[in-house]
Amino acid sequence: MAKLQTLYLFSYNFLQFLGWTLALFRILSNFISTNSVTGVYASAGELICLLQCCAFLEVIHGAIGIVPTGVVLPLMQWSGRTHFLLAIVRQIVEVLYLSYQITLTFMH
Repeated sequence: MAKLQTLYLFSYNFLQFLGWTLALFRILSNFISTNSVTGVYASAGELICLLQCCAFLEVIHGAIGIVPTGVVLPLMQWSGRTHFLLAIVRQIVEVLYLSYQITLTFMH
């Protein structure tokens, strides 16, 4: 059973790694091709939202005892990140279409 859990955790983490690598590749390729940050969210935003929602499995891993982290801390981390991403970022129209101006705002 321990080997099956290890294989599952490896597969889960590897798929997350591939997903985040793809998101980074999309962001960088968009940035390189346009030479601006406009449209960066459009290039990888949906994938990032999907990956973050799938990260709820980390809470489940702690709940069923696959990892020794428990439930409360992973749930707090996941809910904070997901709430920020889905409830705040996705609702701001400027983030979707005017990411260059938003970046300048946060840099100053």
